[in-house]
Amino acid sequence: MPVVAVIGDGQLARMMQTAAIELGLAPRVLAADDNASAAQVFGDVRIGDYRDLADLQAIAEGADAVTFDHEHVPNEYAHMLIDAGINVEPRPHALLYAQDKLEQRARLTELGAPVPPFSPIASAKDASDFFERVGGRVCLKSRRGGYDGHGVWFPDSLEAFTELVEKLVGEGVELYAEEKVPFVRELSAMVARNRSGEVKAWPVVESRQADGVCRVAISPAPGLDAERAAACQGFAVKIAEALDVTGVLAVELFETADAVLVNELAMRPHNTGHWTQDGCVTSQFEQHLRAVIDWPLGSTEPTAPYTVMVNTLGGDSDPAVPMRERVAAVMKKYPEAKVHLYGKGYRPGRKMGHVNVADESLERALDVAEDAAHYIINAQWR
Repeated sequence: MPVVAVIGDGQLARMMQTAAIELGLAPRVLAADDNASAAQVFGDVRIGDYRDLADLQAIAEGADAVTFDHEHVPNEYAHMLIDAGINVEPRPHALLYAQDKLEQRARLTELGAPVPPFSPIASAKDASDFFERVGGRVCLKSRRGGYDGHGVWFPDSLEAFTELVEKLVGEGVELYAEEKVPFVRELSAMVARNRSGEVKAWPVVESRQADGVCRVAISPAPGLDAERAAACQGFAVKIAEALDVTGVLAVELFETADAVLVNELAMRPHNTGHWTQDGCVTSQFEQHLRAVIDWPLGSTEPTAPYTVMVNTLGGDSDPAVPMRERVAAVMKKYPEAKVHLYGKGYRPGRKMGHVNVADESLERALDVAEDAAHYIINAQWR
């Protein structure tokens, strides 16, 4: 059986394990500890640190492919694994553009992809110049490591902007800024590509956020006309091919009144693709594994007119009702709802799991998924 080593121990790795077993693969995971989300379900768990070269070499030994559930592995270490003859997917020359957002912006510009105006920011003068350039509509970002609203700031004045830049630069944070986009909604275009160059695209979805965190994904994006949907998929395919991405690529998009702009890239399974587990012929997790071992890709056809995914985000406190009873209550009331839990300790705002509902009616799918997710977290119906 092909061996796939996954670097990262979160819920994405956890859900790769299920797909790997069904495909007959032998998955192993590098986890920080035995209680990590993925470590709870993998049969082969190696405890270690993704920032330690020796730990990476150990998990990679004998693997047919090494892949990731996050983008934080040191790029130079990924290159060293490649130089040692290890199959790392996606390759580090592609992964760079998911790790460094300024490099990503520059490369997307070279490819002709629509992006907001941007600039590196390393001083108060850089901040002042860019603030004037975009008329004060500023979004400041960390070049590395930001996700789910972390590493993103929206200063509301030049003084606040320059003070923030001086503070962050003093802390050693590498920054860039871009024009704040007046978007009407966020979209996600996801594709998968294998080493042989085969590419498959899923329907474009709408992503609804709360405090910078994806809360709801709707497939297909309601009201998105066919021409714009095809353009979004075209961006994603072009980027995957130009960057030589292997595995799943998520292209986060801003839709404005008259255009679509690329927000960010992720080279791994993505929150906005969780709906594929229960609303598509091939889930993003199965497709990612097929891609990294260079197997033919599966169909991305939806299995229902609409599928809605709602994240279960931790509330202020964990109800006394045991989780198993909450899940059973959801199953009884909504047998069509699919509950996915991550085995994580309760924490306000934390992604604890998600609920998928596929239906012929978007209104019904959204209502059921929202109610089920609310009960999973609060032990109360809406």
